[in-house]
Amino acid sequence: MKSVSSTPFLFLIILFSCSGSDKYQGKWKATDSKSNKFEIIFSPKSFLVKDSAGKSTDYSYSQNSCKYENSVETYGIVLEDGRGYQISFPKKSDESIGLIKDENGAPLYTISRRGYLDYEDVYKLN
Repeated sequence: MKSVSSTPFLFLIILFSCSGSDKYQGKWKATDSKSNKFEIIFSPKSFLVKDSAGKSTDYSYSQNSCKYENSVETYGIVLEDGRGYQISFPKKSDESIGLIKDENGAPLYTISRRGYLDYEDVYKLN
């Protein structure tokens, strides 16, 4: 009888239990596609989304990927319920401006450490 290696299984456990990157942890000013304003605060294993009326929702997540392509840094996160999102920093060497996208790559929020930006503003800055 052949024994099955547990290495792939351990790798999956480690991969899916990773804390979020320091690159996106902290407080962000966020704007959705309808120009609604939010505050998003990332911690190592959860994030809080607060709308302009003060209503907030907390989500648990784990980071499942990190990639660099054409100077764009992108982190993948998975929520407890299985939904996946991407946090991208499209401007080379400026991690104070980014996008949060759904699993299909559609932008959900623009994020900035300094002020509220629309989607077009993120790409005007390049």
